[in-house]
Amino acid sequence: MHIPVLLQPTIEQLDLKMGDVVVDATLGLAGHAKVMATRLGSTGTLIGFDADASLLAKAKENLAGVECRTVFINTNFRNIKSALDKEGIEKVDKVLFDLGLNSEQFDESGRGFTFQKDEPLLMTLANEIDEETLTAREIVNTWDEENIADIIYGYGEERLSRRIAKAIVEARKIKPIETTFELVEVIRQAVPVFYTKKRIHFATKTFQALRITVNDEIGALRDGLTGAWEKLSSGGRVAVLSFHSLEARAVKEFFKAKVAEGTGKLVNKKIVKPSREEELTNPRSRSAQLRVITKV
Repeated sequence: MHIPVLLQPTIEQLDLKMGDVVVDATLGLAGHAKVMATRLGSTGTLIGFDADASLLAKAKENLAGVECRTVFINTNFRNIKSALDKEGIEKVDKVLFDLGLNSEQFDESGRGFTFQKDEPLLMTLANEIDEETLTAREIVNTWDEENIADIIYGYGEERLSRRIAKAIVEARKIKPIETTFELVEVIRQAVPVFYTKKRIHFATKTFQALRITVNDEIGALRDGLTGAWEKLSSGGRVAVLSFHSLEARAVKEFFKAKVAEGTGKLVNKKIVKPSREEELTNPRSRSAQLRVITKV
């Protein structure tokens, strides 16, 4: 079951009002959205974005019966401005970005997001996968060693990136790397034995780097924040839940720029993190950080 992270602090800091037009830019299974909907009343509007059509269908079921108007948009949140324009929505009052990858995408997608299951090495959130779709399999089997090392270091912050990239290139000379378990084994052989016994799995950072690259997650985040800000009404708020340092840095830089321009004011100068109790009940919340900004 997907458990919404930092649910109460997020709802409180968004300061939802009856009649608000609210965007959940990462609808998922509507964990946050269902609670937000209760604050909007019959005059409010909840707009849910998700790039995954199957998740969007489940979110519709979970939101059946809510009092507010609902709009569901099947696209990546990087297209938030153009999608809202298309729907004829001029301004919105609140926007939530929950950047955590939905547990269902991790566990049930069959696309290789997790190294705990043997699946095709895809890692794309695209609904349709064709020859033009970038996949993790393409990266590990066709990109040159330097580029592979650069993304593992840059997006995974993996200090053994050069060793891992070299091992990948050597392994693919023998046979293409097709599945998650095959890639995990290549990484295992590339790193020192002590590295395989750490608390964080030795393949975590490499898998993160591949997923971020395949889905252009940092670029999409910057585009999404920019689009959301353009559609935000004066006094409106944007809340972002980030889960790793690259996301957090991009959000922090965006918010800092808006404050420096004089168009934004931080709701809480100190980032909000999960309580110890929440970390124990939902281990995936451990790295979560909540930042909220108001448009002035």
